Amino acid sequence: MAVPLGAAVALVALLSGVAGEWGLYGPGGPGAGWVAAATLAPAAATCGSGPDLPAGWGQDPHAGMVRVPAGQIVLGQQGAYADERPAGAPQDVTTFWMDRTEVTNAQFAAFVQATGYRTQAEREGAAAVFQARPPGQGGHSSAGAPAAPGTAGEQVPNWWHWRAGASWRQPEGPGSDLRGRAQHPVVHVTLADALAYARWLGRDLPTEAEWEHAARAGGQPETLTREPRDPQGRPLANYWQGVFPDLNTQEDGYAALAPAGCFAANGYGLYDLIGNVWELTRDAYQGPHQPHGQGDLSALRRPPVPGRTVVIKGGSFLCAASYCQRYRAAARHPHEPDMPTSHVGFRTVLRG
Repeated sequence: MAVPLGAAVALVALLSGVAGEWGLYGPGGPGAGWVAAATLAPAAATCGSGPDLPAGWGQDPHAGMVRVPAGQIVLGQQGAYADERPAGAPQDVTTFWMDRTEVTNAQFAAFVQATGYRTQAEREGAAAVFQARPPGQGGHSSAGAPAAPGTAGEQVPNWWHWRAGASWRQPEGPGSDLRGRAQHPVVHVTLADALAYARWLGRDLPTEAEWEHAARAGGQPETLTREPRDPQGRPLANYWQGVFPDLNTQEDGYAALAPAGCFAANGYGLYDLIGNVWELTRDAYQGPHQPHGQGDLSALRRPPVPGRTVVIKGGSFLCAASYCQRYRAAARHPHEPDMPTSHVGFRTVLRG
């Protein structure tokens, strides 16, 4: 299958938090046998069992949403990655409504059923799927990895694969489906796909300031070294626990995506703003990028194409204390707007 040129270039420049992120799929997905055995956390056994669609869906314009109060915010934090340094004067954020959770497969399916919409991955026939390396392929170097299409032989890390047939309906590609995943965050959606869904509901995607204001919930930025854990040491979000990328202890109960809303809400009643999937915003990424080291795909694009990336927020199930520490409200990363991946999703906002 011919890979579209734009998608091939985007794959080489896959900046969506891949700098230092490796991970494994959950049960049935690629690499499922390579994670450390662990007892599921209590939340894993009980969440994801409610109704597929929020109460009032189709009648209430605020169905599944939480009112976020107005406030002021200075984006970023000191002592973190270079592109997170506080940015200028405080910004005013007016009151708005935000999805309580990431948009789920069930919600996106309702949109598709009503409109006949086909995502970019479905139209182009492929998406970027994460697959862990088998045991014995340790180390952080990308040496020996296959070249991505259209890269003139450049070596890229071999944990991302441009997989024919992968889409939101088949997250790991042909043979996978959404059974048991109705309440998982929808993935393999591009910026255009997310905006199409939002506009169908009369909504929008959040700005970076709105997203970070909602994620902080009136609090201060987390320190770079602090994992999201409760006072008893239990994970408060779906992120990587263990020695990254070689051992995932799954203290949070998940090797990959978790159903939306399985961890405690923040002070505004919003779930999973940290971890699970990176979340799209509508803002173009303008700031500098802080490489994580070997395996940073951003190094393959010199220089980055201006205006070609948008800000994503919150980190994903691939973020770990041992390497990528982006499970924080201030964390940000550039992402190709037309790149469907298995660790990026979104939520919507309604202003006014």
